[in-house]
Amino acid sequence: MAQARVKARKESALAERFAVFAECLLTGVWIAVASLGVVTYPAAIAAGARHLRRRTSHQVGGWREFVDDVRTAVRGGWVVGLVGWVALGAVWVDVLAARAGIPGGRLVGAVGIFAAIGLAVALLRAAAVWTPGAAWRGLLADAGRRTVLDPAGSLLVVCGLAVVTLTALFVAPLAVPVLGAVVAAAVAVEERRRRR
Repeated sequence: MAQARVKARKESALAERFAVFAECLLTGVWIAVASLGVVTYPAAIAAGARHLRRRTSHQVGGWREFVDDVRTAVRGGWVVGLVGWVALGAVWVDVLAARAGIPGGRLVGAVGIFAAIGLAVALLRAAAVWTPGAAWRGLLADAGRRTVLDPAGSLLVVCGLAVVTLTALFVAPLAVPVLGAVVAAAVAVEERRRRR
């Protein structure tokens, strides 16, 4: 008995790109849910980035793999999350000093805001290359260097952060799925850097 051969149907380029975009939005929701633990946001971003890397390389992976990655990444990532909140608190104090009219407060406030943006970019770039077993300290040190030495890539990530911020200001619920697009931008920036 002859078996009928079924030819695999190839997606069009447009369908493939739309599928990746839809996956980014879904991943943004997953990241938001996994970040509800307050200090788990670095692990959630890392797991989201790894999920998107799997998707773009046509590997199998879904919610279960994402949850496993969050559990693995949170082991060292919770400390990074805690330090991030402390840094955000320090920036908030700088902004309050600038608003209060303290001499030099505006300069300190501006430096604090730029430092916070730089730290956010470094965190996103570190999470974009995270793999199980990778130490967060090393990832962040390397990402900090890449943030400074690759200003074009860092600017792309900053633009993604600006899109999320503006989306949150205009339509707050849409900021959640757009988080996935920012993580995808960080993954793309790191992939671009790797291929050069």
